[in-house]
Amino acid sequence: MDLRQIRQFIAVAEELHFGRAAERLGMTQPPLSMAIRTLEETLGVELFRRTKRRCTLTPAGAIWLVHARQLLADAERLPAIAQRAARGEVGRLRLAFVTIASYTLLPDLVCRFRDAFPGVRVELREATSDVQFEALSDDEIDAGIIIRPAQDLRSTFMSRPLLSEPLVAVVPDKLAASLGDGPGPIAFEQIADAPLIFFPRHFAPAYFDIVADYYEAHGRPLQIYQEAIQMQTIIGLVAAGLGISLVPQSMTAMNRNGARYLTLAGTPPQIEVHMIWKKDDEQPALRSFLSLLE
Repeated sequence: MDLRQIRQFIAVAEELHFGRAAERLGMTQPPLSMAIRTLEETLGVELFRRTKRRCTLTPAGAIWLVHARQLLADAERLPAIAQRAARGEVGRLRLAFVTIASYTLLPDLVCRFRDAFPGVRVELREATSDVQFEALSDDEIDAGIIIRPAQDLRSTFMSRPLLSEPLVAVVPDKLAASLGDGPGPIAFEQIADAPLIFFPRHFAPAYFDIVADYYEAHGRPLQIYQEAIQMQTIIGLVAAGLGISLVPQSMTAMNRNGARYLTLAGTPPQIEVHMIWKKDDEQPALRSFLSLLE
């Protein structure tokens, strides 16, 4: 069964006359009659009742006509869908992101993309930077938003900077009160001996190294008192009074009773958030997404 047979069936069903249907299709009646017979034999269903005077649809034929019209309409849309897919206007985009992106650029990026390309389904996945590299390599995601690593990624991945922001100290209320509880920045030495709550290095190596370098620049070794994976967990442990941490400034949007955000005096460490994707990836929806970053 092919689209030609579907068109022939619809013509006969709408005309209810083989002669008129044949004329409409630009063919003679005998081949059309034979084609409909072949179609019925293929389906194992009688679609028309024929008499010398009239031709009518069987109940099964009437039901099949609805689906045949829908199938033909869908088939006629296929060229346009292919063209839209090639332009990145339909399909799906699988995007992973680190937690801090959800507090800064991610909501606006996704909203703008959905407004510009409503035919593309966006699938979001929160993941640490190390997990995103693996997911990209395994083709589980199309792009990721990560904290930029120190090493050069150009041999395997492409990247584009999205955001640079300073780190701030998040400390328990009690410690903040002992530091004066004012709005001004604090010196690193005021919190250097406080227990540090932070990620294991393999979860966010770039972030870890930035903080380690900051401690080292101030003559202090990086000693982690308590490890945690999620940013929300880190801030929750700080609020519980277990220690302090250094978090991106955007995390100050996360209000947590018991925790206070304090700016760091001097030149605080900076982190960069980048978009990454596989080199030479020609996925149209990804190209559309990247176009919003230009």
